[in-house]
Amino acid sequence: MAVLVDVPMWPAHDRLWAHLVSDASLEELHAFAEHAGLPRRSFDLDHYDVPEERIAELVALGAEQVSAHDLTRRLIASGLRVRARDRRPSVL
Repeated sequence: MAVLVDVPMWPAHDRLWAHLVSDASLEELHAFAEHAGLPRRSFDLDHYDVPEERIAELVALGAEQVSAHDLTRRLIASGLRVRARDRRPSVL
């Protein structure tokens, strides 16, 4: 059981963003995020979006920094992954 954060590489709002996930449960993820002071609005179905400047703090709190590939692989293996096609409402 681990909380994972990947390398910030997604640009938005004039900064780079990373993903914070749990490889065990959403409960673990929400508890960690609350302890770290992350706003609930940054949660996106299976991960929290976190700005680059928070990565060192999250690692100091116990998150394991991994590559984006490893984060995705472990999230899929956990059964918590929400696929991209399931994120968007279908257009009829």
